[in-house]
Amino acid sequence: MAIKIAMIGAGSIGFTRRLMHDLLAVPELSDTVFSFMDISETNLKMVTELCQRDIDANQRPARIESTTSQREAIQDADYVICMIRQGGLEAFQLDVEIPLKYGVDQCVGDTICAGGIMYAQRTIPVLLNICQDIREVAKPGALFLNYSNPMAMNTWACNKYGGVKTIGLCHGVQHGHQQVADCIDVWAKREGLIGEDEQVTYKDVDIICAGINHQTWYIQVQWRGMDMIPKMLELFENHPVYSQEEKVRIDIIRRLGYYSTESNGHLSEYLPWYRKRVDEIPQWIDLSSWINGETGGYLRVCTENRNWFETDFPNWLKEEPPVIEPAARSREHGSYIIEGLETGRVYRGHFNVINQGHITNLPDGCVIEIPGYVDTNGINMPVVGDLPMACTPTVSASVHVQQLGMEAAVHGDVMMLKQAMLHDPLVGAVCNPEEVWQMTDEMLVVQAQWLPNYAPEEIEAAQARLAAHQANGTRVKLVQTKGAARLRIRTPEELAAEKAAQGA
Repeated sequence: MAIKIAMIGAGSIGFTRRLMHDLLAVPELSDTVFSFMDISETNLKMVTELCQRDIDANQRPARIESTTSQREAIQDADYVICMIRQGGLEAFQLDVEIPLKYGVDQCVGDTICAGGIMYAQRTIPVLLNICQDIREVAKPGALFLNYSNPMAMNTWACNKYGGVKTIGLCHGVQHGHQQVADCIDVWAKREGLIGEDEQVTYKDVDIICAGINHQTWYIQVQWRGMDMIPKMLELFENHPVYSQEEKVRIDIIRRLGYYSTESNGHLSEYLPWYRKRVDEIPQWIDLSSWINGETGGYLRVCTENRNWFETDFPNWLKEEPPVIEPAARSREHGSYIIEGLETGRVYRGHFNVINQGHITNLPDGCVIEIPGYVDTNGINMPVVGDLPMACTPTVSASVHVQQLGMEAAVHGDVMMLKQAMLHDPLVGAVCNPEEVWQMTDEMLVVQAQWLPNYAPEEIEAAQARLAAHQANGTRVKLVQTKGAARLRIRTPEELAAEKAAQGA
């Protein structure tokens, strides 16, 4: 029988289409039933139309069901894939803009820091609702694959309180793996170890990564039997592009000895050192791409592309449908996990799972990112042992922030939420305790529509505290800034012109 895969948040067109193509590139999965679910009927209709066209053009027997009912989508599903952004861009903008008023300058704001912690408060109640539907109407033992950030807090809540086996999936390891291969390629050519017409690919480089999502470390890197860890600083400092784009990540190699999986901009906001002084931020980032550290960079890019249904969608329909084939498959883990479970082909990837002695110097119960193997026996996670001693304190600090933030979201606990903010590395480096308390109250009040987990009286109390501070003059002083490195949002016309110029 064909398997059924429910895709929650399917209006995320790029992700939905990519994952569907990946799955249909597996011959045994060509008759999969996809159940697309989104709260936007308009987006859902367009995604369904585009994906159905791709299926028909590639003569696959797969079938798409689309619905705005989450429970209907999950009914009898073998797998549930989540890619929601609760609150959309409206809430995301508040995650970035309000902390800026208190001096907290984020590039993304979706993992920890002020934005990521609030993102968890909005998302975890929705995920627990999905888990309830999985328990009640999905196939017994249905697997929940979560792509939604904040990855660690979300996956932690689903496993601890949702009662559903949940695996968190990210692509940071894959992107960094490619960078490491690129650096070895430059070095090997310079050293005369390979010819100019040869190339080192990621397939030539063996890696082991361990840590927590967005703070996972390349603790083992081998090429042709050589240990490349001692050379990592040299490799990246001498790469013509990465030496400019990855200044924080390179400095972390210099200080801690290991390369981190996450991008320069992401990593910079999880640590207390690189974004706490506005005048120093520009020296640690690069504005050639938002992901290298631009203030609110991901928000800008998402805002620019929010009208894809008006601009990109008509063009996609005019294009020839892509050929669905193994060679065109992406490196996203989701399809390979399902393939391994359904066919027995062994897949090795890095997954976010509950720590059960796998990383021995991090707490059991937290969410870690480590290598795992998939086949018909299930998902098996080997023991990694200790993280390197120098990396452990930064990871441990984030783990405890994640735990506080996750528990606050589950229980609607304002004090716990404020304590999560207080202990966050960057927030704590920038704000004093009273600033943290006021910032959290402000974020609670303006995001109340997405926070059913917080009692109305808690929101009203936060509003009253803000009003009282305003009245008696004890409100903390706010920062008048748009950020250390903010770029202007481009119009749809400008984006179209840039795409046309690139095409020429």
